[in-house]
Amino acid sequence: MADSSTPIFDEAFQARLIELITWRRDVRRFRREPLPKGTLERLVEYACLAPSVGLSQPWRFVMVEAAKRRAAIRSCFESCNADALSAQAPERAALYARLKLAGLDDAPAHIAVFADRETAQGHGLGRRTMPETIDYSVVMAIHTLWLAARAEGIGVGWVSILDATRVAAILETPPKWTFIGYLCVGYPLEQDETPVLEREGWEKRRAAADTVLYR
Repeated sequence: MADSSTPIFDEAFQARLIELITWRRDVRRFRREPLPKGTLERLVEYACLAPSVGLSQPWRFVMVEAAKRRAAIRSCFESCNADALSAQAPERAALYARLKLAGLDDAPAHIAVFADRETAQGHGLGRRTMPETIDYSVVMAIHTLWLAARAEGIGVGWVSILDATRVAAILETPPKWTFIGYLCVGYPLEQDETPVLEREGWEKRRAAADTVLYR
């Protein structure tokens, strides 16, 4: 018998949860409206509830507020994006060029997320044979933040077209930290349950059954 303090998630909640997951999008276009004070800090608190290997909690969040640092990140993106464009097949180049791949200009909040791979917390439990689980734990924290933000009508965009070494230098983070992701956070300019890359014809979502192997 469940303890009386154990929450019960009924069918209505379960349906809403699936709706939340379905409507979680990688947002690329933002309104410039600032987020209410304390919003980012609250979202980070939620992110820190994510599971982590050995309870290591290796995530480290950098709130990027300085205009000069944001401009440097933007410059890093531009150079990396130009390289990515040049690497596209001719039939894909035009489509790639018209995709808006960052919300760096409009998103009111920027968060750079790092992994502290050498953290003593957790005493190394669970990562001796798979040290990369530290990075996986940080990704779990990002996803937790992402869902919590979406539940409040806030969008998150993950900018991956960046040079990790340059980002670390721009933000002057501790040398032992490893860059995992750069997040743009703000209110979406538009909302749709279909990923923008699918709407633009870049790729189609695979059926879940196509990703499963039985042994």
